[in-house]
Amino acid sequence: MKINSFDAVIFDLGGVIINLDYQKTIQAFEHLGMSNFQAVYSQMAQTDLFDSYETGKISTQHFINLLLPHLPQGTSPNKVVAAWNAMILDVPEQKIELLAMLKQTLPTYLLSNTNDLHIQKVREEWKKASHEPMEHSFHKIYLSHEIKMRKPTAQAFVYVLDENGLEASKTLFIDDTLQHIEGGKSLGLQTLHLSDPDFLYDFFS
Repeated sequence: MKINSFDAVIFDLGGVIINLDYQKTIQAFEHLGMSNFQAVYSQMAQTDLFDSYETGKISTQHFINLLLPHLPQGTSPNKVVAAWNAMILDVPEQKIELLAMLKQTLPTYLLSNTNDLHIQKVREEWKKASHEPMEHSFHKIYLSHEIKMRKPTAQAFVYVLDENGLEASKTLFIDDTLQHIEGGKSLGLQTLHLSDPDFLYDFFS
């Protein structure tokens, strides 16, 4: 793929721009006493709890209240928040520098499946790496819990494309989740499945 083959870039956030470690959230909940975290997580995924939270259909308080019954009595909401956010790691300064360089020559957008708690933590980590807010690194940011839709649904991609007058075939979508990549491909987007977050430097070098 040649860089001059696209006119705009849509970035994913977690695993592409900011470092994640899902295992840390698993360990954090287990440390709190949820020994069956994987089973609880799978059950809640099947009931669309996480989808509902990531599309802003339920509040953070409601989300926490649904997790608390699976934890030892007396577990504080603050500990639940800390465990849920444990997967959010650092934002490499080099990534922010790369975004700043790209933004000078290309329209750049962010489309992230996220939620209120995670994005608060992301912003905290972003401040450690940059004096500028996250919004400064992109022409526009789209967060699933704010726009009420998430990847890999077609409507999420179409929403970003239409609002910015982007042509799918001339837009590059970068994500670390294959399911999301396939969703973008189905709409004619150029795609880059980022299995190694550091490959981003090589790709745009």
